[in-house]
Amino acid sequence: MSILAKNTICLWYNGDAEEAARFYAETFPNSSVSAVRHAPGDFPSGQKGDVLTVEFTVLGIPCLGLNGGPAFSQTEAFSFQVATEDQAETDLYWQAIVGNGGQESACGWCKDKWGVSWQITPMALTEGMAHPDPKVAARVFEAMMTMTKIDIGEIESAIRG
Repeated sequence: MSILAKNTICLWYNGDAEEAARFYAETFPNSSVSAVRHAPGDFPSGQKGDVLTVEFTVLGIPCLGLNGGPAFSQTEAFSFQVATEDQAETDLYWQAIVGNGGQESACGWCKDKWGVSWQITPMALTEGMAHPDPKVAARVFEAMMTMTKIDIGEIESAIRG
C-alpha cells in the first residue's frame, strides 16, 4: 500500500471512487491520486478487475476510496472543512463542488455529486466566531445562519457591527 499514514480516512463509494478522487485531485492543491487497485476476484458489488480502492490525498489528508456498493451512503456526519483565505478562494471551491453536480446547503456547507459533505469556511468566519467579545461572535453567528455560501463582506460587516 502506498499510503504511509498511520490513520487514513476511508470514504465509501458506489463504484465511482476513482472519478471522485480524480476530481478532488484536480480541484484542491496538495491533492493527488497515488494508486488505483483492482479487485482480485468477484465481490458483492463488483467483479474481478473492477476498481476496488483508490488511494488519494485531499489537501494533504490521506484518503482511501472504497467502491463498496450501494449498502451505505455519505452523510453530513463526516465532512471536509476547507479553510479559505478570501472570497475568491471561497467562491472557487464552492463553485467547483456545487457546479459539478453538487448541492448547496446552509452555513457554508455543500455536498459534492458523490454525497460527500464539504464546509467551505473562510478564515474570517472562524475568527469572527472566536471573537473575544461575545456580542461580536453572536452577530457573526447570526449572519452565518442566513447564508448558504459564506459572504466574507457580510461577515466583516457583522464583526464591525
